[in-house]
Amino acid sequence: MTELSSQIKVRTWRIQVLMAGLLISSLLVFGWTVSFQLIPEAQEIRLRGDQMDGFVRMVKPPRGPIYDMDGYLLAGNHIVYEVGIDLPSVVTPEPIAQVLNATIGLNYEDALYYASIPPSPEAVYAQVARTVSSEEANALIEIYNEWLALYKEGKTKESLMGLVLYPRLARTYPEGDLASQVLGLVGMDDFSEYERGYHGLEERFDSELSGAVSEMFVPFNPNQAAEQPSVPPGATLILTLDRDIQAMVEDILDLAREEYKAKSANAIILDPETGAIRAMASSPRLDPNRLDDVDHYKEVYPEGVPFNRLISQTFEPGSVMKIFTMAAAVDNGDVELDTQFFDPGFFEYGGITIRNWNRQAGGKLNMIGCLQHSSNVCLAWVGTEMGAEAFYTYMDAFGFGHFTSVDLANEATGRMKEPGDSDWYPADLATNTFGQGVSVTALQVVTAAGALANEGQTMVPHVTQAMVDNGVQVPFGPTVYGNPIRPETAQAMTQALALSLENEASLALVPGYRMAGKTGTAQIPGDEGYLKNKTNASFIGWGPVDDPQFVIYVWLEEPEPTEGSDTAWGSTIAAPIFSQIAQRLVVMMKLPPDLVREQIGMSD
Repeated sequence: MTELSSQIKVRTWRIQVLMAGLLISSLLVFGWTVSFQLIPEAQEIRLRGDQMDGFVRMVKPPRGPIYDMDGYLLAGNHIVYEVGIDLPSVVTPEPIAQVLNATIGLNYEDALYYASIPPSPEAVYAQVARTVSSEEANALIEIYNEWLALYKEGKTKESLMGLVLYPRLARTYPEGDLASQVLGLVGMDDFSEYERGYHGLEERFDSELSGAVSEMFVPFNPNQAAEQPSVPPGATLILTLDRDIQAMVEDILDLAREEYKAKSANAIILDPETGAIRAMASSPRLDPNRLDDVDHYKEVYPEGVPFNRLISQTFEPGSVMKIFTMAAAVDNGDVELDTQFFDPGFFEYGGITIRNWNRQAGGKLNMIGCLQHSSNVCLAWVGTEMGAEAFYTYMDAFGFGHFTSVDLANEATGRMKEPGDSDWYPADLATNTFGQGVSVTALQVVTAAGALANEGQTMVPHVTQAMVDNGVQVPFGPTVYGNPIRPETAQAMTQALALSLENEASLALVPGYRMAGKTGTAQIPGDEGYLKNKTNASFIGWGPVDDPQFVIYVWLEEPEPTEGSDTAWGSTIAAPIFSQIAQRLVVMMKLPPDLVREQIGMSD
């Protein structure tokens, strides 16, 4: 993007956000104006000839909207109504209870209880509903107006005085469950009368999105209400997520979870050069518009399951760790990619015996062959050749066991035991090399792999591109996380992993594009050792190899084995899902095939 087009895009965002803010403010003022023409408080005061000018109310500003990178609205606001009872004004509670039962479906006994609360300095107002729809509010207003006409004519002694209706803005998610684990949700705060953000961006940027509560004098005269100053809305977030890419990944994961009967299916797409996250998807997902549906929430999030598995759930990664072990050993000078090793099928170290996943000997292999055949024995030997100090120093530099500093709430760190920890043993060095006995998050894996795709440099992952607050746009620029390996090591590992996939005719291959990557099949630890026939199947990959534009990590939680196998392998389950995502992604990103890019000079 040229400097001029960048400036135009910034100005366009400012204009769009300013227009959105003015529209929201206008709707809010309009809502207040309409409500004070109709709310029972105003009617009651006019009936009694009250000369009061108005009252003071604490006003929460409109919550700031959230957009994807191309301006699609992912989180916004819509008008709903709060229904309450002004207790000192109540004359006869029974009619109020009947009307609330008939219009908004409130239980009659509950409504009668609220309407019958004796007024006192501590009990002035009772809230009975917060999210009444416009249709229900109109029905309530219609009944109230019918009663008011009868009351004025003296045809009824029953009173609806005390019934109060306030318009307010409530959070809405126009795309339903799209990227819901990234966005989070908005609900009532247990310790205040206001709503707050929970999980994801809504929690991480809650204070910025919600803005400051302010005190406003609200006149009973609707003409004066229009003259009131508007309340500045909360900040606007512009994301790095691409709505279309996010939707594509979610569709593929939904089908994969169903096909393999997995607990969950998850994927992240990362731009390795900037750390921008283009998609962060999980299946199943919660529709944040359905917070009142308790069964829906429990179905998506059984007890113990975090809101965003990709940043909060830790697990043993399995063989994807081998690429980081090998990269560290090559970078440290302990081995070269053409170093020869004879794999006898077992390796004894620290009092334990390491065996390969297929319980067979690998024979004579170079380091590329060790990765291609995913030899546990070879990688354990490589790690022990490095030694504990060097190995754990590199793993620390890759970011394992640490926060990635992603701009989302509730990130977990995972854990990699190190020498000096009370529960570390020499055998851990051997098993950690191939991803056993270490816990990570999916985001840590894709961030670390970014170093191999980005000349040895890792970037801080982020989903926020910019924030607009009070008309000022604040960009969230790329931030370097670290440089765990040298550029030449990253390039060599990328070529080696591409060759490994090609030699094994991997199901992760993408026609027309060279990809680098590695499968992972990890046993799942239980209370008494590893669970039988339960695995996490994964694949980490990036491409195109000559100039990587994306890193994709696919992780399926406890899928069922494919036909003819007793184990759910990453090579047969996660690898083809990677290929599906990558094949669609190169089209959506408008990346020409390798041969075409080479002919027109686009490749390095």
